[in-house]
Amino acid sequence: MSKRKKSPKKKLKHGLNHIIRKVFSENSDSYLTHKQVCTLINVREGAIRKLTYAVLEDLVESGYLKANGHGVYQLNAQNNFLEGIIQLTARGAGYVILDDKEKDDVYIHPNNLSQALDGDRVKIQMSNRGRSKPEGNVIEVLHRERTQFVGTIKAQEKFAFLIPDNTRVGTDIFIPKEKLNGAKNGDKALVKITKWPKSADNPYGEVVQSLGNSGGNDVEMISILVNQGIDYTFPNKVLAQAESVGMNLDPKEIARRHDFRTITTFTIDPLDAKDFDDAISFKRLENGNLELGVHIADVSHYVQPGTPMDVEALKRSNSVYLVDRVIPMLPEQLSNLACSLRPNEDKFSFSAVFEMDESGKVYDRWFGKTVIHSNRRFTYEEAQEIIEGADGDHRDEILILDKIAKVLRKRRLKSGAMNIESEEVRFRLDEEGFPEEVIIKRSKDAHKLVEEFMLLANRNVAEFVSKPGKKEAKVPFIYRCHDKPSSEKIALFNLFVQKFGYDVDTTDQKMISRNINALLNDIRLKNEYSIIQTMAIRSMAKATYETHNIGHYGLSFEHYTHFTSPIRRYADLVVHRVVQEELTKKKHQYGSDLDDICKRISRMERKAVEAERESTKYFQTLFVVDKIGEEFDGTVSGIAEFGIFVRMDENQCEGMIPLSEIPGDRFHFDADDYAIKGSRTKKEYTIGDKVRVKIFEVSTRKRQIDLEII
Repeated sequence: MSKRKKSPKKKLKHGLNHIIRKVFSENSDSYLTHKQVCTLINVREGAIRKLTYAVLEDLVESGYLKANGHGVYQLNAQNNFLEGIIQLTARGAGYVILDDKEKDDVYIHPNNLSQALDGDRVKIQMSNRGRSKPEGNVIEVLHRERTQFVGTIKAQEKFAFLIPDNTRVGTDIFIPKEKLNGAKNGDKALVKITKWPKSADNPYGEVVQSLGNSGGNDVEMISILVNQGIDYTFPNKVLAQAESVGMNLDPKEIARRHDFRTITTFTIDPLDAKDFDDAISFKRLENGNLELGVHIADVSHYVQPGTPMDVEALKRSNSVYLVDRVIPMLPEQLSNLACSLRPNEDKFSFSAVFEMDESGKVYDRWFGKTVIHSNRRFTYEEAQEIIEGADGDHRDEILILDKIAKVLRKRRLKSGAMNIESEEVRFRLDEEGFPEEVIIKRSKDAHKLVEEFMLLANRNVAEFVSKPGKKEAKVPFIYRCHDKPSSEKIALFNLFVQKFGYDVDTTDQKMISRNINALLNDIRLKNEYSIIQTMAIRSMAKATYETHNIGHYGLSFEHYTHFTSPIRRYADLVVHRVVQEELTKKKHQYGSDLDDICKRISRMERKAVEAERESTKYFQTLFVVDKIGEEFDGTVSGIAEFGIFVRMDENQCEGMIPLSEIPGDRFHFDADDYAIKGSRTKKEYTIGDKVRVKIFEVSTRKRQIDLEII
């Protein structure tokens, strides 16, 4: 829906407000009279000059300006200007996530967005309106996060609007008839914002690509990606640079590297993987110890700072894994071919090599550029069969690696690491891309084997660069940080598990992770295990990339980074560059700009997670679209002011029951007990409850399954 039109006077006043703010922002130290302001903005007409004066007085009242005598104004030196990223709600308001993480998010009323769109970097001015939470106004859009959107064309005779699929965009986009480029009423389209005049209610745009009205997986996936600000195609100059990268290794470069090609090396990855980031080498030393190498694709050799591929990789920040496709951070010539550690091919790598014994004790470590040759590509399933007793290639090596991994994992858990067993919802698709079966992928020993050696490399690299205990100057670096959980979230988690008759001692924060681990271990074979583990994860802080190291709570590591996946994460590529500079004693290229990189990649990581989650929701709706009217047993997986979320046990698909549709009483949300309660019957619904539901309605466009309680 397009915004309600303002009256001409209100529209003019709105435009003057923006223009005058800009004038004072550019003349922050100057005193300006009403007459001078009118001259600067080229206002001569008496009525508009009078309106200009009214706007100046409004800005004084709001605190943006201060009056120094009658008709003399200056930018208020007491202004509390802050910067951050704005996130819009479906109702049109905004919250600015400030750069200063010690400060709370700032609420922005819909009238004070000043043309900011979801995800934009903005400058705000704090205002005092008596709210319990901080509130502000957007003063300036510093950086437009994205200008392309997918939605539905609503055409009139002489113009059209794009109604974005993402309701949080905040506005519809006006499209002149001549800019429709063949798109028709009702079509899905990709539209680019071309301009947004200060006096206009809506931005102007043009159709970049008509996606037709047939729907389908391609259109829906493009919509998900674009509405998260993720490009699904590469610029031509990036593709051209990628295509220039050959598969043959330079002999001179090989000579400069440590040669591991004669040492037994293999990869262990998912069945459908093509971008092999990591390999493990195995060698028995004369002293009886083992030399175990963690070899990582040397993307930094091919992607140089400031090149088109590097700029694009930072822009994307990571690969995005949707249900039916991968949107890579790097073009396929690199991600699947030149850099990928494919079997039976010589490859450049960056390695962390450890001398250790079978008890997991590390005696020595080495980091450096290498060349390797992978002898075998294992899938997780193949490696798991060997761990469980089957015969196969490199059986002895895999069993020893598994033994060491279990020792390392046990040691981590003993030190306080969270014991989380990953569960992923996957789909088996038919030839047309329609989901035939829902599959729950659970982490097994083969996954944990790879995980532990990647953790070993990541932690040791972080320690190497951090130089803990040494007085040397700290090197600008990217850490993967995970803060301690908030007391409020842990209290809520404890309230939740008490519904099942359990209790977690949260009095000693150092023991919280151990106590949660003990609970999860006790209930591992019980029906409520999955939902309690999910709630435990939700009660934790989100991991982020930082230049200031606070450690990793979930892993119980004081120093941790990401080194092992540079094909799909920009953080790892930067870490490779810093480590190489540290090894070769070169001057470090990164300084304070690493803070901006950390903010960027953390933000894009969240967008990738959102896109992947929405992709899963879409395929869930696709899976049950022909099951309307069927009944299923389910578990309450979430509650909110507007209803109950239920995950169906048979297919793991999640739907919602609106509060008003729960039969038998008038129900309301009780925030204190975190439950849905009946006013008359006192009947309660809370997370973990078992219910029987019927699928009432399914919308693939909204990614929504509506349920009824039976």
